[in-house]
Amino acid sequence: MKSLELLNDLIKIKSIKINLNNSFTWASGWKSPFYFDNRVSLSYPTIRKEITERLVDLINKNYSEVEVIAGVATAGIPQGALVSDKLNLPFAYVRSKPKSHGMKNMIEGKLESGKKVLLIEDLISTGGSSIKAVEAVRDNGSNVIGVLSIFNYGFKVSKDNFDNIKCKTESIFYYSDLLEVALANKYISRKELVKLKSWRENPGKWN
Repeated sequence: MKSLELLNDLIKIKSIKINLNNSFTWASGWKSPFYFDNRVSLSYPTIRKEITERLVDLINKNYSEVEVIAGVATAGIPQGALVSDKLNLPFAYVRSKPKSHGMKNMIEGKLESGKKVLLIEDLISTGGSSIKAVEAVRDNGSNVIGVLSIFNYGFKVSKDNFDNIKCKTESIFYYSDLLEVALANKYISRKELVKLKSWRENPGKWN
């Protein structure tokens, strides 16, 4: 059975924040009762190491053919570097947009055409940033074998987006895991649980 202690640790260090009364506004404009900043976890060696090991376990189990690890800007970059170091694989990272000067690269590091690339994200919500990264790597002539993340909200729009570009995704934790941990540790009530389940179905209508 999957241990959810790590997820609770992320809440304790405020890498995950929960606030139903004063919701957070995402870049997309959606209102959310949750805010993730997985960069916070980098300041905690034990937690950082556990995340890396969970990702490596997924890779060894399902993506053994990987030849290059690539981090997605910005929070996927350090975690991707940690994973590539653990696996002794080449590392590159994908910018959110091409650099405005110099070579104007979208991909930093050496990424040869034809290589099997696994992208590392910290978080998947709508999937927009991940999909841009997938397209950039494919445009480079490389083969994206999947996108791994620490957390995935599991929105329908995200699933549809990845299905449309025929790209596999996998995460350490999903939204149902977060609700389970939040309820078990009394961060939310059973009444709030019902509300949070409905939010995931229609996040654009949250207020």
